Amino acid sequence: MLVAQISDTHILASTSDHPAAQLRADCLRRCVADINQQQPDAVIFTGDTVQHGQPDEYARLNDLLAPLEAPLYMVPGNRDDKTVLRNEFDGLPFPRSGDFLHYTVEDYDLRLVAIDSTSPGERKGVFCSERQTWLNAILSEQADRPTLLFIHHPPFDVDDHYIGGYRRSEEAAALENVVSGHPQVQAMLCGHVHCPVIREWAGTIARVMPSVAVDVRKGIDETEALEHPIYMLHHFSKEHGLTSEARTVDGT
Repeated sequence: MLVAQISDTHILASTSDHPAAQLRADCLRRCVADINQQQPDAVIFTGDTVQHGQPDEYARLNDLLAPLEAPLYMVPGNRDDKTVLRNEFDGLPFPRSGDFLHYTVEDYDLRLVAIDSTSPGERKGVFCSERQTWLNAILSEQADRPTLLFIHHPPFDVDDHYIGGYRRSEEAAALENVVSGHPQVQAMLCGHVHCPVIREWAGTIARVMPSVAVDVRKGIDETEALEHPIYMLHHFSKEHGLTSEARTVDGT
């Protein structure tokens, strides 16, 4: 199974006069075209899809994502408005009601579990007791099935620019505790921090990908990347587990 991951596109409205508005749209457009060439089984989007959570931003995002040929699965980031996101992308398997946009995808050999770490008006991550109960129950349902988690906020510090990323440190610890009890988890994929990170965590691997939006990404040698957008490819097989690679998009 091949999974593509995009994150932190921070798309702006087509009418925006922000200097990066067209650049960010072009970065996503180029990633979508390259992803189609790789023919993944699924595409996951780990949040901060738009900049301000406005309907006109989501309309542009939807237009940019429309050419994707593989099924798309998404979790919100702190910049997303969950109500608008759910309405604009009503074809995604979001719960139709409730406060949390988390769900499972059961269509593949690798089970996908989307975790909502956001709360309205909150920049930092949240993993309250209700979410803890939900995730533990979901993972307990199919304890022998390989599973991939995806979430916006990494539940650990990253260098000196992302410290205490959850509003309550005990909630980040609770997420680690839940996941550590389920060895079928192959990895957890994250966004938010805009830079590439790989970390041994909770008995598995946690990965953070750089932002697709090149004007806000960190930790990339721009003398080599030359403003080319980057996305992730994750390969899963029962023989080799999950392996991941960053793909730099060439061309315009």
